[in-house]
Amino acid sequence: MKTLVLPILLKNQNDSADELAVSIANLVKKEGHEFDNFSLEVSIPPVIAENEHVVLLYMKKKYGSELWFQEKFLSERISAKDALKSSLCNPLEKLLDVKSSGSSTFRIRLTYAQPRASGKNQNITKRSQGCKRMRTGTENIFSTVHGSVVDGIECSDISTSEADAGIRKPSDGLQDNENSDCFKFPLEKVNQPCHLAFLCYRTHIYIGGRYLKYSRNVSQTRWIIDDERMGEASVEEIIGGNILPMCLGDNYKFHAAGREDINVRMLGSGRPFLVEIQNSRHVPSEALIKEIEVKINNLENKLVRVKNLKLVDSHGWSLMQEGEEEKQKQYAALVWIDRPLKDEDMQAISSLKDKKILQRTPIRVLHRRSPLEREKIIHWMKIEKIAGSSQYFLLHLCTQAGTYIKEFVHGDLGRTHPSVGSILGCRAEILQLDVTEVKMDCFLDE
Repeated sequence: MKTLVLPILLKNQNDSADELAVSIANLVKKEGHEFDNFSLEVSIPPVIAENEHVVLLYMKKKYGSELWFQEKFLSERISAKDALKSSLCNPLEKLLDVKSSGSSTFRIRLTYAQPRASGKNQNITKRSQGCKRMRTGTENIFSTVHGSVVDGIECSDISTSEADAGIRKPSDGLQDNENSDCFKFPLEKVNQPCHLAFLCYRTHIYIGGRYLKYSRNVSQTRWIIDDERMGEASVEEIIGGNILPMCLGDNYKFHAAGREDINVRMLGSGRPFLVEIQNSRHVPSEALIKEIEVKINNLENKLVRVKNLKLVDSHGWSLMQEGEEEKQKQYAALVWIDRPLKDEDMQAISSLKDKKILQRTPIRVLHRRSPLEREKIIHWMKIEKIAGSSQYFLLHLCTQAGTYIKEFVHGDLGRTHPSVGSILGCRAEILQLDVTEVKMDCFLDE
């Protein structure tokens, strides 16, 4: 995700929160985001939380028996981080003319960092980590965004929930079994000012729908081998490349419910897909999404068409994943056999219902997939004769998701059994294949 990370240095110690809010608001406006509310996130240096914890431990030891400490101090105290957020939120609301909301998809994040701790400070940190299980899985904001950190600077955890939990812990109740050796007085004085980095971004938005592919020379995703493009285009680039500019996003990712080979057409009601837009500065309206749909469908090359485009939340992603595991798919295959087609062949094929087959990983994909044996179900099949031909016919079939159709026809040197060839007792080859239906509930006509 390409986002704005800029250093903001206070001019002097007398700079107020209002002046800082003005600087932040100007940077937000410069980025060009459209938003109805915002969420303010703050990450502070670990030493701040450590010192805060030490002071609380000291006060508990000295005043723990006092009524004012028990009833009010622990419940009413505010952390340094929360005080900072509170002092910035109100002026930012006025300057941006919107309210703050913890659930907003538009985030303003301030990351305070400090020069790397001295030996004494590092020892304090190590002792604290030795007394409590270390948090794992958090990422530094700079490595997340640009893959680098500011020279000589340490930042606290980027995860808001993790950072909040670490700072809230003292106010949630100081544990009686806290080891006093973990934190010791006197605290090391911090002599150098913090470095403040600013980041604003929108969480991913998703646009879902169904696509149809009419060409046998278009891959689903961009396909490059040895710096050479395979096929004339990709579904991913045609759809995503037209959606991204309309959303003013930084990048996009394309997700689909399964995939078809480059030489297989996708027909019928289409295949469900999602385009994930990263850091969108504009959230498209229904009218704009309809405009995007019309634009894609009116492209001169007519390689791809989309249906039922709509803005969806993360539930749409879950719905597509759940349906992916259970869906059925229908196909039409042009098949050739090495002898004339007989009436009993048609009966043998159409009589098979919910037929179980075993498929070992096809030879053609063994170089990139694990050698496994999978059981799949052929729900039904029927043969459609082609006028004027005795050895060519259309095979219509409905199968469980994940069935290798090409191998089911020719048998893949016995790696798929039974196959159309073994059922008919002859050699069978597949010449063309179309997906005619992906049976899933998501992104259908309403």
